[in-house]
Amino acid sequence: MLSVVPTPIGNRQDITLRAVEVLKSADLIAAEDTRHSGLLLQHLGIKKPFLSLHGHNESFRCEDVANRIAGGSHVALITDAGMPGISDPGYRLIRTCIDRGLRVSVLPGPSAVLTALVGSGFPCDRFFFGGFLPVKSGRRVNELAAATARGETSIYFESPHRILKTLAALDTICPGRTVCVARELTKTFEEYRRDTPGALIGHFEKHPPKGEITLVIPPGSSAGDESVSSEEGD
Repeated sequence: MLSVVPTPIGNRQDITLRAVEVLKSADLIAAEDTRHSGLLLQHLGIKKPFLSLHGHNESFRCEDVANRIAGGSHVALITDAGMPGISDPGYRLIRTCIDRGLRVSVLPGPSAVLTALVGSGFPCDRFFFGGFLPVKSGRRVNELAAATARGETSIYFESPHRILKTLAALDTICPGRTVCVARELTKTFEEYRRDTPGALIGHFEKHPPKGEITLVIPPGSSAGDESVSSEEGD
């Protein structure tokens, strides 16, 4: 069996009791970064054989892992943080197991996408997740323009090194729209900043952002264009 196990996106206490039990019972753990995941398992007091499965080797390692599962092994799949397969390795292995008729069990757990969506205060009934924004400026601008025109909330991952350029593009596309920059979710310095792109640029120029960033853009409606004051996370 393949167990897909989400891991904490920041706060290690967010690991579920079921996730711990599955990691303890697995014969093998397939991890995006064995060194990073080793620290988590050490914290949990779990010692298991590791196998690396990341973006550069997933395509040719899937059959090996699937063969082990077909032979009776219980493999737990984890990534550095959050749900495997969501802008992280895992999709190919899951697809391979499904195609071969092998059992796949997916555990619920931490996700930066849903955490940022709910914490943004924007509509949650429908949403679009676009993964990481394009690195090239032209494609990024096109994606942001599409996001501001959607009828549902849009969520993206962004690098702290590019967030100012992204906000500058939004300041051109929708200067009066309130957007949310969620940073370091579940960690000690968690922060939600909700304001217009121009105001956010002013803040982050004075306080260069660090850590993981999730950008949330509300639907393209008059309600989404109303500005609110910026807020810091507790």
